[in-house]
Amino acid sequence: MIFLKTDEEIELLRESNILLGKAMAEVAKVAKPGATTAQLDKVFHEFICDNGAVPGFLNYEGFPNALCTSVNEKVVHGIPSDKDVLKDGDIVSCDGGCILHGFNSDSAYTFPIGEVSPEVMTLLRTTKESLFKGIEMAVEGRRVGDIGYAVQSYCEQRGYSVVRELVGHGVGRSLHESPEVPNYGKRGNGVVLKSGMTIAIEPMICMGRRNLIFESDGWTTRTADRKPAAHYELSVAVRKGKADILSTFKYIEEVLGPRAI
Repeated sequence: MIFLKTDEEIELLRESNILLGKAMAEVAKVAKPGATTAQLDKVFHEFICDNGAVPGFLNYEGFPNALCTSVNEKVVHGIPSDKDVLKDGDIVSCDGGCILHGFNSDSAYTFPIGEVSPEVMTLLRTTKESLFKGIEMAVEGRRVGDIGYAVQSYCEQRGYSVVRELVGHGVGRSLHESPEVPNYGKRGNGVVLKSGMTIAIEPMICMGRRNLIFESDGWTTRTADRKPAAHYELSVAVRKGKADILSTFKYIEEVLGPRAI
């Protein structure tokens, strides 16, 4: 079932997402060579709790941490670890959420660590740009397929592949609500978008082939060819004429400065 949100509920969702954006900015401060993914998770977790919210991912369907940390060829759902030390030239996709006022926020950002190759930086930039191409389609009267087509066509025209097994989703009082929002599709197909729908759009884009391996930990997903993948995500409210972006990269990019994508 798709739950349409009132204007008041959307504002509560916005507050949750703004807090999430600030928490991700705290992650940006420590996402440097020598840091462990466990340290990123700890900073994220503590900031959310210190600001009166609850980490939305912690124990969700058994996930053991507050933040998903996926390095290089890992696409999503990487589990933070003290043994996972970030190195110069790595990328790490951080995906997290929090619950504030009873509403779930959800956002992801792929951080470059130190000096990253131009080839990989282009992957990151293209993935982030495709997210905003998808958001442009999140308006009343369009269809879910229009979002997916916008992401897919933008990335595939540039030589990248689009993950099929994992998709965006509705978001609200539950972390995952209907409808599913794939990053691929045909224009004019799928669920009709209505004002008041709130969805998380999250391109997961691979430098090589889109084939995935699901690791034995039950969570971590990586590319089969071990080439890098990037992941960016924002939560938005469907409106007439123009999507209303609820989450933000602003605080992350203030921290990153010239290193921002």
